[in-house]
Amino acid sequence: MQKVLVTGGLGYIGSHTVVELYLEGYEPVIVDDLSNSELFILDRIGEIIKFKPTFYQINLLDEVAVAKIFAEHMFAGVIHFAAFKSVSESVQNPLLYYKNNLGSLINTLSLLENSNSNNFIFSSSCTVYGEADNLPINENALLKKPTSPYGKTKSMGEEIISDFITTYNKNAILLRYFNPIGAHKSGKIGELPLGVPNNLVPFITQTAARIRKELLVYGKDYPTKDGTAIRDYIYVCDLAKAHILALNRLINKKNTTNIEIYNIGTGKGNSVLEVIETFEKVTKTKLNYRFTDRRSGDVTAAYAEADLAKENLGFEAKTTLEEALKTAWDWQLSLK
Repeated sequence: MQKVLVTGGLGYIGSHTVVELYLEGYEPVIVDDLSNSELFILDRIGEIIKFKPTFYQINLLDEVAVAKIFAEHMFAGVIHFAAFKSVSESVQNPLLYYKNNLGSLINTLSLLENSNSNNFIFSSSCTVYGEADNLPINENALLKKPTSPYGKTKSMGEEIISDFITTYNKNAILLRYFNPIGAHKSGKIGELPLGVPNNLVPFITQTAARIRKELLVYGKDYPTKDGTAIRDYIYVCDLAKAHILALNRLINKKNTTNIEIYNIGTGKGNSVLEVIETFEKVTKTKLNYRFTDRRSGDVTAAYAEADLAKENLGFEAKTTLEEALKTAWDWQLSLK
């Protein structure tokens, strides 16, 4: 089995990608500092795939420690998830985000430079588009200045990778994905925010489970059909599979340029109220929610045009919003 390094591999998207990697015949090697994840997820991954991946509890800012991993293994590719990811937190603590997200990326690329591994998959984000002029958003859309330090680290990360790839003749695919939701259908892994959730769906499920007194809906005066913000909600296991398709493309030398960029989404936008109403319908659970002020850094609407990913990667989101929300609720109930 070819080995693949997965940074942030015990996090939300990383853990689901580790599962899909193994099922597709790869051996994942995980690096995670557990700053936004839990160690028991490693055992849960093992229960799902009947194999416990090699795991290193390391902060990627520790270049010496990461260098030892590259010395011990030969990787067919690297999938880089490790980053802080809260828009609101990044607004409150921008230096933390710049140091962690960019420093960890630079250290990983520095070690990739002198390794035998030539393939790099980057966890980017639709935040690099800022407030888009046209919807749906395609890969050729004008990149505006992101509205949050988190978004800026993704935009800067893409530029750093582009310069690196050009100089050192490596290959990379940047996956700009939209809003991942849901959990593995086994109910063993899912989104596990520390503290008060920053993302909508875990806030919904924790409110439904009465962990939170109420769900806060940030803004009811957006220029949308119901006044709430619109996003493209993609099922996390569909998203995870996109990473394997991207890696296969590089390993099999199907890429047409050294760096390729793909939107990963459903191609459909749903408002916050639509997600709430869908959750209530699917779970037959009434939510206690109220409106509050908009959050700094949030855009009005963002949803993908995902035709290029379908054409070149063979990727297509197949899971409905209803199905994804049901898995999120099952995951929440399992945590009780």
